[in-house]
Amino acid sequence: MTARLIDGKAFAAGLREQVGELAGAFEARAGRKAGLAVVLVGEDPASQVYVASKAKQTVACGMASFEHRLPQDTSQDALIALVDRLNADPAVDGILVQLPLPGHLDEQAVVARISPDKDVDGLTPTSTGRLALGLPGLVPCTPLGSLMLLKDQLGSLSGLDAVVIGRSILVGKPMAQLLLAENCTVTIAHSRTKDLPDVVHRADIVVAAVGRPEMVKASWLKPGATVIDVGINRLPPEPGAEKGKLVGDVDFAEAREVAGAITPVPGGVGPMTIAVLLRNSLVAAYRNEGLEVPEGL
Repeated sequence: MTARLIDGKAFAAGLREQVGELAGAFEARAGRKAGLAVVLVGEDPASQVYVASKAKQTVACGMASFEHRLPQDTSQDALIALVDRLNADPAVDGILVQLPLPGHLDEQAVVARISPDKDVDGLTPTSTGRLALGLPGLVPCTPLGSLMLLKDQLGSLSGLDAVVIGRSILVGKPMAQLLLAENCTVTIAHSRTKDLPDVVHRADIVVAAVGRPEMVKASWLKPGATVIDVGINRLPPEPGAEKGKLVGDVDFAEAREVAGAITPVPGGVGPMTIAVLLRNSLVAAYRNEGLEVPEGL
């Protein structure tokens, strides 16, 4: 058996198209574009590329993009003041502070300052609490994108046994909450889980978000399991190569001979993150204007 490939790139393209259509409908009703503000502190090259990509796709979907690029030595007070201004700006529906921040800044304090109604990364304490309580709120992009891929593949997830490998606030914990809300039986596993292969082997759904290249082996998987590989790891370059190969947390080559469906790396979960960020921004815009969020968004 060879697993079906879960094409996150294609799904993300469809989601962006839907967001673009509904962004036009929002503009017609609200008299303004939905707006996403992205804050970048410092000169980290990877973050600069990511922020530029977000801005380009925001505009392509018919929304307003507000970029704030601050110097490396920006003070905590100055950054907090900017977040406060964005919170108060009615043209801004979503605020994303690009992480990581320079070491002298308190990331948790900055994130906590973002209005929960504009927290498109879903990382504020209020957003986390809303998710845990099953209340309407904004959900971290990567877990929500992973859930969308799972439901597209499997339909109802009710009653399925799911194992999430990884307990980060970015992926592992919110992923578990989302799966619980879909009536899955959920186990959060991690580096100290005893008999981890045996724990994973009972799962109908495996979400790997542990940050260890190709850790999850085919022998760990229940035949026919659906595997969502969130990991993005770059291996050391081979002789003569400039860059090493990108791999996930799952040994893809052997796992696809056991799994029923699996996301590739790259091209699986990765493209979903920005697409869901755009979706979250538009959801926030509808809510901020007191409008009903369109069904299916």
